Amino acid sequence: MKTKLLALLLLIGGTCFAGTHVVVGFGVGGYYPPPVYAYAPPPPPVVAYAPPAPGPAYTWVGGYWYPVGPRWSWHAGYWAPRPFAGAAWVGPRYYGHHYYPGYWRR
Repeated sequence: MKTKLLALLLLIGGTCFAGTHVVVGFGVGGYYPPPVYAYAPPPPPVVAYAPPAPGPAYTWVGGYWYPVGPRWSWHAGYWAPRPFAGAAWVGPRYYGHHYYPGYWRR
């Protein structure tokens, strides 16, 4: 009985010193999404005309292939507003059976 009481007191006493952990994070430099496994390389890109920019704060995001299950799907190019000043679009790429999605960088 004494050993059970001692073990209970140790467990309760140990939790008194356990503090709450709070983590606050922020990104610097951009977000790099994880790669996705792709079975085969994408087809050649589709050649298309880029219309005039709707404004000075827009960047052209060229069309690209992206994997959807075992197939590739084409996403046509478009004008996108920059999410922050000095942002540059890094297009998606395929390397070594992995598809790396596009992202914005500084």
